[in-house]
Amino acid sequence: MNKKTEKFHEMKNDELTAELKELKEKLFRLRFSHATGQLSNPLEMSHCKKDIARVKTILHARELKATANGGQPAVVADTKVKATKATAATSAKKAKA
Repeated sequence: MNKKTEKFHEMKNDELTAELKELKEKLFRLRFSHATGQLSNPLEMSHCKKDIARVKTILHARELKATANGGQPAVVADTKVKATKATAATSAKKAKA
């Protein structure tokens, strides 16, 4: 585990959800600054996006671990899943089984 993910792994789900919200707000501000030409370091946007992905990955892994242990999945984050034909097909297969 590297230093960047270590701090996220040590956090609880509530803390991670709050961190995710803060990172999304930060990314919004960075995008706004970039659009107006005031962003001094465009790499900040990339770092912020990667941190968001790290947090989401950890939250999803914890959710999968909870369901694998027979428990109900805990609602860990307000993440939107884009519905596609593939997800609809797998959902239909699971419903038939």
